[in-house]
Amino acid sequence: MTARAQVDVFEKARTFERLEILRAARELDLVPYFRVMESPARPIVEMEGAARIMLGGNNYLGLTEDERVIAGARDALERYGTGMTGSRLLNGTTAMHLELEAEIADWMGTQDAIVFTTGHQANVGTLGTILAPGDTVIVDSGDHASILDGCLLSRAKLRPFRHNRLDKLEKMLERSTQDGGGVLVVVDGVFSMEGDIAALPEICDLCERYGARLMVDEAHGAGVLGARGAGTSELLGVEDRVDLRMGTFSKSLASCGGFLAGDADVIEFLRISSRAFLFTASGVPAATGAALAALRVIRSDEGRALLGRVLDNARYWRDGLEERGFAVVAPQPLPPGADPADVVTPIVPVLIGDDWQAGVLWKALFDRGVFVNTALHPAVPPGGALLRTSVMATHDRPMLDRALETFSTVKAEFEAQHGPLPGPGEHGSRRAA
Repeated sequence: MTARAQVDVFEKARTFERLEILRAARELDLVPYFRVMESPARPIVEMEGAARIMLGGNNYLGLTEDERVIAGARDALERYGTGMTGSRLLNGTTAMHLELEAEIADWMGTQDAIVFTTGHQANVGTLGTILAPGDTVIVDSGDHASILDGCLLSRAKLRPFRHNRLDKLEKMLERSTQDGGGVLVVVDGVFSMEGDIAALPEICDLCERYGARLMVDEAHGAGVLGARGAGTSELLGVEDRVDLRMGTFSKSLASCGGFLAGDADVIEFLRISSRAFLFTASGVPAATGAALAALRVIRSDEGRALLGRVLDNARYWRDGLEERGFAVVAPQPLPPGADPADVVTPIVPVLIGDDWQAGVLWKALFDRGVFVNTALHPAVPPGGALLRTSVMATHDRPMLDRALETFSTVKAEFEAQHGPLPGPGEHGSRRAA
């Protein structure tokens, strides 16, 4: 008689804890995910039969519709076809890849850079290769999921610390001195849900004090912050103190892919050892061509103007939400002598608190022509549900004003039925709790 497994491995798909909530949300059309786009990613998009102001993307500079970027993709498509059908190691490397890696290294001010097919693979492929059992990796609790995936793959000892709490980071560094292996600290430059930035000068001080290496994920900082758009490390003046800098093409670079920039010996080690790089197909030529063209726009005079415009829009949007009674993050101070003295990133989360209420508000905004993202537990802590909004350089003020008035209308209608939402000043206190 053949033995049978006692548990069906698919049983979890039929019984997971949020299944009933998901079913109820679907019946009420409150699910904010997998909505269907019917147009390019622009400030106003066509989505499920209606025009909606897009405040839920990462197209920070609006380059997905730039003719030079489109031409870069088209030229690569015509030159190389639809795909390379192989890995970078074998038949998937083109002259475009080499140009892109060289220009990224120059942009980041590092010795070398390596391009991955996706941003997720850049983190997984780096951390899963650089780290090993016996090493220690220290991460901010707000770090992107791909960082955690890379840490778990590496089987290094994982020591998380509470979001942006330097005292907790130092405690983890102290403990790591007894672990016996190498130590790597990994933080987001701009945190993708909170919209705040890492305290990199102080983090660099701590890493140097305890002999740890530092990697910064600049996915939401590159192409947004700094005089040349090189990210949080540039903005805070610590580029020469950060060992590795990761970035992605799917935000300001208007494409798909990822990169890691750093010392030449580390990059070469990844090039010949990273399984996520070696054993996946090279990105499609159109994506590489678009990223290269977008990078060249960012590094031009016009690109610098776009960098200023997206930050101006971010401050205008944040201030407008706060004036209308919403709980949003405060501007973050920059080092003494910086001009301006503080910064607001293009990610402006609105604290709601309750998951279900966040879904109701999302739907009311959606029905009135405004699309935002919704972050629910476990993507955020319990009681920390957010409407994650993000602006582009190509939003104009009438668009933002229209969206602000829509937020005001939805807020008034919601509070008339359900009571007050969190107000200004509550965002930071609830996150710390």
